[in-house]
Amino acid sequence: MKFTGTVIKYGDNVDTDVIIPARYLNTIDKKELASHCMEDLDRDFVKKVKAGDIMVAGANFGCGSSREHAPIAIKESGISLVIAKSFARIFYRNAINIGLAIVECPEAAEAIESGHTVEADLDAGILYDRTTGTQFATQPFPAFIQKIIASGGLVESIRAGEIK
Repeated sequence: MKFTGTVIKYGDNVDTDVIIPARYLNTIDKKELASHCMEDLDRDFVKKVKAGDIMVAGANFGCGSSREHAPIAIKESGISLVIAKSFARIFYRNAINIGLAIVECPEAAEAIESGHTVEADLDAGILYDRTTGTQFATQPFPAFIQKIIASGGLVESIRAGEIK
């Protein structure tokens, strides 16, 4: 699993109510959710995000409500990977379940800035900030999680026979 993208960065304790405000939870339409992603924190997010971009955040990303809408909105907005110092546990699992690649790497989350270009090889556990030339090591996902993400989520991986 390899990704390359431009970074959009946020701080600590970005909660699910900021990722997708509760007033939009009456829909399951992925495009509609994506059109409101991060709007209470960053009004320009949906204008600036491009397919393949990488989100970097501080500690406790995805805290708050346990809704799957939050990682769905992020993924559907075009974000290919989220790198954070740490994730709220339920957000972490929801992200994997819907096929959003995420990785905890405190050193990378601290050093990488908005606008940087980052390459990630999650099979090898390497994050590379092309802008500064700095490389970071992270724990590769186990094979079964790689299959879930590569398939587009848990349900899709079961349908494809990747998980039995």
